Amino acid sequence: MFVIGELINGMYSAVGEAIKEKNKKVIQDLCQKQISCGADCLDVNCGPASRSPATDMQWLIATIQEITDKPLSIDSSKPEVVLAGLEVAKNSVMINSTTADPEKLAILIPLAKRYHAKLIALTLSSQGVPQNKDLRLELAAQIVSACSEAEFPLEDLYIDPVLLPINVAQSQLKDILEAIREFKIISEPAPKTIVGLSNISQGTKKRSLVNRTFLTMVVGYGLDAAIINPCDNELMDSLIAAELIMNKQIYCEAFLQAYRKK
Repeated sequence: MFVIGELINGMYSAVGEAIKEKNKKVIQDLCQKQISCGADCLDVNCGPASRSPATDMQWLIATIQEITDKPLSIDSSKPEVVLAGLEVAKNSVMINSTTADPEKLAILIPLAKRYHAKLIALTLSSQGVPQNKDLRLELAAQIVSACSEAEFPLEDLYIDPVLLPINVAQSQLKDILEAIREFKIISEPAPKTIVGLSNISQGTKKRSLVNRTFLTMVVGYGLDAAIINPCDNELMDSLIAAELIMNKQIYCEAFLQAYRKK
């Protein structure tokens, strides 16, 4: 599983304050903590309160690159903020994210090609979040078609089925699991799949339990990547065990220690 650490996000008060005060130590400590817990990539989001998101994105990326060469996921709904991040990124990058809207695809696919970035695409349209598996598959096919026409490598495309909170959309979650599996047969090569895991537990009292239970299930449906909190030890242990059960790792008595990423 490709693990993207979610904690460098201005919606968290400590990160938002660090961005405002340009406090590098807070950001760099969070980077190191997530990497030590197993993050393969770091999501970077200025948060909704940023008054100068393009400038803040560049500061965040420069600050992170002082201490690590880990891949970065440039997370913004604004193409100009994504572009600002791409312009200063020295390491490999992902764009998080586009939707299935043709206008947005027409902007972000060329950007991803120009900067050799991977692309996360949400199965989301101007009509909102799809309400069933078939609509998610239809939007995924539109995204794949647009990438193919633009000659963007499909192996660098990550499709997100858009997780919704279990307390408001419980009936959709089985469809989402099945959609993740069926995204793999849309094309050859197949796009990869990804979820923003914490969305499923928003508003619940047992967030860690809900997150880790769903993560273990979705591993069985072939998920390739997840944006998660790698510092949740029980979550990471559950991921390791799930991959072991799916025969993605070789069993040994000390499998947790053996497969923790250092």
